Amino acid sequence: MLAVSINGAIGRGAILLGLLTCLSGIAITVAGIRKHDLRALRSTTQYAYVAFAAALLAFIMMERALITRDFSLKYVQQVGSRDTPAIYNITALWSALEGSILMWVLVLTGFIAAVARKFRKRAGDELLAWAMVVLFVVGLFFFMLSFGPANPFAMGAPGVNDGPGPNPLLQNHILVLFHPPILYVGYVGFTVPFAFAIAALITGRVGEGWLLETRRWTLYSWAFLTLGIILGSWWSYEVLGWSGVWAWDPVENASFLPWLTGTAYLHSVLVQERRGMLRVWNLSLVIATFSLTILGTFLTRSGVINSVHAFSEGSVGPWLLAFFTVIVVVAIVLIGRRGDQLRSPGAIDSPISREGAFLANNVVFSIFAFVVLLGTVFPLLVEALNDRRIVVGEPFFNRMTMPLGLTLLFLMAIAPVLPWRKASQEVLRDRLFWPAWCGVGALAVSVFVGADGWASLAAFALGGFAAGAALRQIVLASRRQGWRGIVGRANGGMVVHIGVIIIAVALSASSSYTRTQEFVLKVGETVTFAGHTFTFEGLSLESDNVKTSVKAAVRIDGEQVYSPARSKYLKQGMDIGTPSVKTGFAKDLYVTLEGNVRPSDTEARIKIYVKPLILWLWIGGGLMAIGTVLAAFPGKRRQPTAPVSADTPMNRPDVAEHV
Repeated sequence: MLAVSINGAIGRGAILLGLLTCLSGIAITVAGIRKHDLRALRSTTQYAYVAFAAALLAFIMMERALITRDFSLKYVQQVGSRDTPAIYNITALWSALEGSILMWVLVLTGFIAAVARKFRKRAGDELLAWAMVVLFVVGLFFFMLSFGPANPFAMGAPGVNDGPGPNPLLQNHILVLFHPPILYVGYVGFTVPFAFAIAALITGRVGEGWLLETRRWTLYSWAFLTLGIILGSWWSYEVLGWSGVWAWDPVENASFLPWLTGTAYLHSVLVQERRGMLRVWNLSLVIATFSLTILGTFLTRSGVINSVHAFSEGSVGPWLLAFFTVIVVVAIVLIGRRGDQLRSPGAIDSPISREGAFLANNVVFSIFAFVVLLGTVFPLLVEALNDRRIVVGEPFFNRMTMPLGLTLLFLMAIAPVLPWRKASQEVLRDRLFWPAWCGVGALAVSVFVGADGWASLAAFALGGFAAGAALRQIVLASRRQGWRGIVGRANGGMVVHIGVIIIAVALSASSSYTRTQEFVLKVGETVTFAGHTFTFEGLSLESDNVKTSVKAAVRIDGEQVYSPARSKYLKQGMDIGTPSVKTGFAKDLYVTLEGNVRPSDTEARIKIYVKPLILWLWIGGGLMAIGTVLAAFPGKRRQPTAPVSADTPMNRPDVAEHV
């Protein structure tokens, strides 16, 4: 009982400490701002550190409870087990509602402490002070969730000495150790630019200053969110057994929505920094991105949707929805209040310019986000209004987003080559020559290897076009600057573009040219499919305290044996299929074991998928991560273009007279 009291009492005490610290941090910081009390403002850093320490202590105590099998706690009764392997007992913390909210708190307070430390020497800056207030408010809300409706340290039923363990899908692949935490870092990281955006609106400092303060915070958050989505796709491919990487599942969409708006912001912020334009738009994008993380958490943790990825539900739904509403209302009021100050001094001189391309990029990303949001929440609205369930499936999303994706590939091709302000025909002809030929070459190669269908051919051609534009900029920058030609926002961004292009082409190929067939094979029987031989060599049984697995031995091309399996998890009573994959640069051979099987059976149903270019999805994701790191390094600084539109010297009368 002593161990029980240590885990529960210390953990809940730590959450209470964090809650009170955030509340005190808000009060002290606001008072310091109003009284211009520098000493009080400097103390904000200490409050941030204490909040992080409290969250870390609560996290440690929850992990201790899971590791030591403290079944006096309700959460451990739900997701813990004496038989669960150690690593999955650790990852069980974020496998359900209460633990995932606790992880959110830990990551959030980590960001709060990092921001406080970063700007500790500028404590008297009103913008930074208000940003800390906003961060403490968000921290207070999530501490309240952990103290109230999502309390991980609530006592469970007496006499329980074992539990079912995590969902079987969360204890059969190592990626569960990395995917959720990385995704959360990306998700929560957008709180920082949101806080500075709200602070800018409160203080009236709505120029470009707050953008510069948050550039890297935003970039790193976006990078972690990107990596989290890629790892999630990999997990889905390796675990779920349907051979796909993306199914427009509501939980997948919940992570994709802030990625779309965050990506739009990373592009449009360049226009504001360079030309002083799009101030309202950028503020709205930052606020929308953070708001969508809250909405996504509501969708994934409230139980309002059915999803293969939704592993828990709870009573936090009304809290999250209320918080989302408050964010939106406050943001609208603040933007309306600063309407006059938010007028941009600049204007687009020509749509055929880099700022014109970025604006078009943002419009397409916004439409993309709206389509995904509509498809995700529409079933909820229909159920709420008409009390009937409908499903918006893959066909809708594919049909609606395909032209948007192709448009984005086109914009990725032309935006890097366009100059600011206005492009002449000569400039366009010169800069688009090699990218255009790369597009033609990609189209020719795709036709040569047998590709067909206008959508796929368009994706391959535009992918080559965009890749040519990105490579052109990298080559030119490297010639001018040497190794520094691959660092900086512009050049690192081109590496990110190449990663995105690779993913787009790989997705198009895998979705359009996947081949599949199911065989009923007797032991020793060999079949040929897609130019490969598959020999079924029998079934075997493996069992432990957690599951009983029947594995099939399938030899591919007379070489290595692959072992798709079906596992029966004893405590949950769930039957889970696990695929086996032969990975190659050109294609994957994806093998699953179908139906109910016994180790004594002399035949089995084997389903085979041939998936083109899957490996390149992960290669593209890696390039995106590398490009983001390169983009974070300072490149060659350029003077910003004047934020107002102006005639060229030759068009000005006073200049023309002297020519």
